Amino acid sequence: MSLDFSSIFWILIAIMVLQPLFIGRWYALRRAQAIRAIEKSHASRVITMIHRQEKRSLFGFAVSRHIDLEDAQTIIAAIKDTPDDMPIDLVVHTPGGLVLAAMQIARAVEAHKAKVAVYVPVYAMSGGTLIALAADEIVLGEFSVLGPIDPQIAGLPAASIVKARDSKPVESVFDLTLVLADVAEKALVQVKQGAVELLTPRMEQAAAEALAAKLAGGHWTHDYALTAGEARALGLPVKVGMPLQVMELMKLYPQPVQQSGVEYLPIDVPRRRRV
Repeated sequence: MSLDFSSIFWILIAIMVLQPLFIGRWYALRRAQAIRAIEKSHASRVITMIHRQEKRSLFGFAVSRHIDLEDAQTIIAAIKDTPDDMPIDLVVHTPGGLVLAAMQIARAVEAHKAKVAVYVPVYAMSGGTLIALAADEIVLGEFSVLGPIDPQIAGLPAASIVKARDSKPVESVFDLTLVLADVAEKALVQVKQGAVELLTPRMEQAAAEALAAKLAGGHWTHDYALTAGEARALGLPVKVGMPLQVMELMKLYPQPVQQSGVEYLPIDVPRRRRV
């Protein structure tokens, strides 16, 4: 059977359209196998929240993800579906997101009766750190980082807005700045209260308040990388040592749209000669 140019063209179009679907399905199957292997190894329930750009749509457009209410609904359902006596390993890789959604997830984590460990292979910033505060154990890699939980108002740090308002007489402050500062003050109080709520089951009230003020009070920039040593010094239950299985799982969440400029070749280890 001969194919004309028109038929070949439409076949190529069909392949281009279906390829992201087949690749996505293949990665989903590989992830399911990897997650099941970790569950058997740790005797736990594994839940992942990985936010990266992936080819998710029919035509492979990139979707940038953050913590949202859909994440909260799904994770809460997964936690409630887990038996009370079964530990949970929550793998988190996120730049942050909605405080409301992060607090919902964190409260669900705290409410689980068995041990909950939050694994951070690379980074869990802002709302991701807020979730980690509710865990019984935070497992970080050697170079993994957490971040401050200071709220942002219209893309600006809440603490800095309040500081700008207080730096000059109120009659010299622009009305919009006054409005933003009012909202910023409320946001700071709410985030600190939420952090204290999550920390107090495992920490004294005074220590929890001091830690919440440090993390939410604008002492660092919002993208500050809080290392394992710093997090442990602040009193967080940090354990350093990321299991290889978790790192291998991360490889199954590709970012094909925005390719990295880093390349390397695998090491070819010479075999020993048999005598």
